[in-house]
Amino acid sequence: MSKNIDVALIGGGIMSATLGTMLKQLEPSWDIQIFERLGAAAQESSNPWNNAGTGHAALCELNYTPERSDGSIDISSAVKVNEQFQISRQFWAHLVDTGALPDPKAFINSTPHMSFVWGAKNVEYLRRRFEALKDHPLFDGMEYSEDASVIRQWAPLLIPGRKKSEPIAATHIKSGTDVDFGALTRLLLTYLTANGAEVNVGKSVTGLKRQKDGLWRISLRDEVGRTPQTVSAKFVFVGAGGNALNLLQKSGIPEIRGFGGFPVSGEFLRTDNPEVVARHHAKVYGKAAVGSPPMSVPHLDTRVVDGDSSLMFGPYAGFSPKFLKTGSWFDLFKSIRVHNLVPMLQAGGRNLSLVRYLLGQLAARKTTKFGALQEFFPDAKPEDWYRITAGQRVQVIKNDPEKGGVLQFGTELITSEDGTIAGLLGASPGASTAVPIMFGLVEKCFPDRMDMWRPRLSEMVPSIGVSLGENPDVARDTLDRTARVLDIAV
Repeated sequence: MSKNIDVALIGGGIMSATLGTMLKQLEPSWDIQIFERLGAAAQESSNPWNNAGTGHAALCELNYTPERSDGSIDISSAVKVNEQFQISRQFWAHLVDTGALPDPKAFINSTPHMSFVWGAKNVEYLRRRFEALKDHPLFDGMEYSEDASVIRQWAPLLIPGRKKSEPIAATHIKSGTDVDFGALTRLLLTYLTANGAEVNVGKSVTGLKRQKDGLWRISLRDEVGRTPQTVSAKFVFVGAGGNALNLLQKSGIPEIRGFGGFPVSGEFLRTDNPEVVARHHAKVYGKAAVGSPPMSVPHLDTRVVDGDSSLMFGPYAGFSPKFLKTGSWFDLFKSIRVHNLVPMLQAGGRNLSLVRYLLGQLAARKTTKFGALQEFFPDAKPEDWYRITAGQRVQVIKNDPEKGGVLQFGTELITSEDGTIAGLLGASPGASTAVPIMFGLVEKCFPDRMDMWRPRLSEMVPSIGVSLGENPDVARDTLDRTARVLDIAV
């Protein structure tokens, strides 16, 4: 293989599939190729069992609504994340409407989102959170209760076996969703290949180099046979999950200097017992323990994968130096450079609580870990549950001009100054916000085409450029329309 193409997408996950679909809608004639190291697409972070499948809209995730020092609740992050998810919903609805995606039930299902807490202090926090959100148009329909009988109707597993004297509270909103990002990725790639794109599996990217003619020379190697090949592309997107840091470093762009990564692995407990699964239909998020990181928020989730329902509880954090679940034990060490060593050390010094949390999780006994599930589901039985290993996450370490090295929880879009290469670092809520992230990438990397593309982008996402939170009528119309097209609850 030695040819020139318009767009090279490195990594066969939801990010590359989303960007590829968007660009194919905008420029049908472009030659787009995807390169995936594994033998099939969506096997790392996009695999449905490597993530929680939550359509992250901050309906239930308490880490998006922190308590201020004066006791008030800051909802700004919750509103931002919800607005981002509505952009994703609109894009998916557009693809369903136009026939680019088939039955939406193949990748998205209505699943109520709940927050559930116990203890007087946490109950008071959840009550104030509800009061802060209930009148916002994006959180319309949220209910609150401290009544065990009401909460039992919402989520029957949470109440039996619990002390009646224990204060409890929950919020419930039926418009939540469960998303199979693996199925969505495969459907998007099917659309792409049907429209002239090419998906190349079993091909590792070993090098990225800018040529004198302005094209990017991509060095490839077959995983089977180890045959080297090259491709030259006008534009490159690195959507390789945890391996994106390594590949962007190989590109030599100055924008990646100072960035590092901190890998975190995870585990969940899963049950497929139909009697247990039938008694729970919700994603229930609790409150993280004091001092623990946002990634540790416990949740008991309904999952719908390939039409079958299961329950999943976690996460239980762990540590591995790998940057991918199928990566190398040397990934972390190979990512260290002169320019990111100090920021990585500074970030480590500032996050000793995270280190202690990980050590505690690694040292925890099986009975202790199962006890965390029983705090949600008191009558849970060990024989019904088994352990699964979740996807590997690489948290972004960046060099802040004022603070030095900081560890951030979220995603970071890296683009070269000339816009010919871009990559995505970081983790949650990545998949749920893939569409707005790619809208941002398109604006940064193709500014000369935006005037031509903007009408088409507005067809894909009618509310683009409009704050739904500040326009209740537009918010209601958007929620109603996408719910109808995607066949999910309003």
